[in-house]
Amino acid sequence: MSAIVGDIMYVLLSCAISLDGYLDDATEKRLVLSNAADLDRVDAERAGVDAILVGANTIRRDDPRLSVRSPARRAAREAAGKPATPLKVILSSREPPAGAAFRADGDALVTHGPLDAVVRELADRGVERLMVEGGGRVLTGFLTAGLADELQLVIAPFFVGDSTAPRFVHDGRFPRTGGDRAVLASVATIGNVVLHRYLLSEPAIDRHWLTEAIELSHQCPPSTTAFSVGAVIVDPAGEVLATGYSRETDDLVHAEEAALAKLAADDPRLRTATMYSSLEPCDRRKSRPASCSRLIRAAGIPRVVFALREPDTFVVGEGAEDLTAAGIATVEYPELGDAVREANRLQLGLP
Repeated sequence: MSAIVGDIMYVLLSCAISLDGYLDDATEKRLVLSNAADLDRVDAERAGVDAILVGANTIRRDDPRLSVRSPARRAAREAAGKPATPLKVILSSREPPAGAAFRADGDALVTHGPLDAVVRELADRGVERLMVEGGGRVLTGFLTAGLADELQLVIAPFFVGDSTAPRFVHDGRFPRTGGDRAVLASVATIGNVVLHRYLLSEPAIDRHWLTEAIELSHQCPPSTTAFSVGAVIVDPAGEVLATGYSRETDDLVHAEEAALAKLAADDPRLRTATMYSSLEPCDRRKSRPASCSRLIRAAGIPRVVFALREPDTFVVGEGAEDLTAAGIATVEYPELGDAVREANRLQLGLP
């Protein structure tokens, strides 16, 4: 996974395919694979990004407008100080036709070159969220270069059955993601099509499981003397091994402790797993002889991800330092810290 994705830009790939993996048929007329409800969903996704990117072949075949169509969404963008429609990025070594539909409104950029250079160029322009809509070679390029954070793949309920039609992906060396595979974040039925959301980059996968841990923390029984924390243990293939939350089984149990208690101490899967905890694991505690960082070390878990450093409300914690000193990879996502604080309003004395 390239370091430029996930850190400075979120790259979302979006496409619809037939059951046999085609983006279109081989005729001159565009094949519409999606339905009205899903096209509206795509419009909402467009409204939430800073730029939309397609290749030159998509411009030639489909002549897309690449605009936010909903007047309400356009107005909402303008009210937030953004242009009504995102920047339109065309990958082409030649200038597209003057009458191309994408020129109808909004700003456009025609560029070419290595994809990582294009992504950096867009980042320099202030693009933080990029939506890539095709075609197949462009999507393949982003995937094989490890430049994608998320894939939204809609599957239509029919076959094209023509090997000369444009395919979703072409030949290439696809990097392993999330250990062995992408993480399936969600599946949704939208009328007669199905939307699959796959997470492809380590930061996207981390934020997904951290969000799950934060959601778990809301199940904690109320307390004024201990934080509400959620924990999820995940293997490299994206399978959840165990979950836990503070005070789940008794008034003193911590989230990481509760999750680890559901697995055998010698479970070999722990040696390659990641512990996701909404709050930095404790390295000292008054209620138990073993801290959570000590339990994690004993379990042999090689990687810990959390959202918020432990506030010094009850103890001064240095769990991250303790884990790092033991050779455990420790990753923090402070941008999710507000959600952890919200789950601990009572303990932190927030209004």
